[in-house]
Amino acid sequence: MKDTLKHRGMRNKLADILVEKGIVDQKVLEAIRTIPRHLFMDSSFEGHAYQDKAFPIAADQTISQPYTVAFQTELLQLEPDQKILEIGTGSGYQTAVLLRLKTKVYTIERQLELFKKTTIFFKKMGYRPKKFIFGDGYKGLPEEAPFDGIVVTAGAPRVPKALMAQLKIGGRLVIPVGTNEQVMTLFIRKSEKEFEKKEFGSFRFVPLLEDKN
Repeated sequence: MKDTLKHRGMRNKLADILVEKGIVDQKVLEAIRTIPRHLFMDSSFEGHAYQDKAFPIAADQTISQPYTVAFQTELLQLEPDQKILEIGTGSGYQTAVLLRLKTKVYTIERQLELFKKTTIFFKKMGYRPKKFIFGDGYKGLPEEAPFDGIVVTAGAPRVPKALMAQLKIGGRLVIPVGTNEQVMTLFIRKSEKEFEKKEFGSFRFVPLLEDKN
């Protein structure tokens, strides 16, 4: 598949839809307008890639709805060179958005099939996160902590304490919390032990897998 003027036009229309839905961060919208989402998906979905919908990818996972990606990214309030931990690399689309915003991205994928596929895709596309590892997102990445922001791209029945501990003071954790349906939740670390919590309505995500070993 290639990236054509037609695809770019479709991305511009998608960004306009996200503006109508309340996305205001121009850097996030510019990323949506720039990143070729259709290349992150199976070619059979190419004609639908710029609809504001989630679609299946490998290992029973999905590429998130563009609005969800934009909303989570906007909640992080990113600045260039910030250290960001992404839990659930998936197709790599959210990773690409974070990289486009000039952040230093550390990303973890739990599904081996998807990890292998996305590793090859990143090399092909020239996407270079600081670290891309196969591992348990519930544990985070303590050896690289603290992080300015952490974004979780799967539904967590509980908030992993390890992720809270890996935030900088002033850092932001964006996580969908719940089992069948999730509430998008933002935690801002105010001090060593104090966190401010904000909730932003219901979303649906695939479950965040935990390594039980």
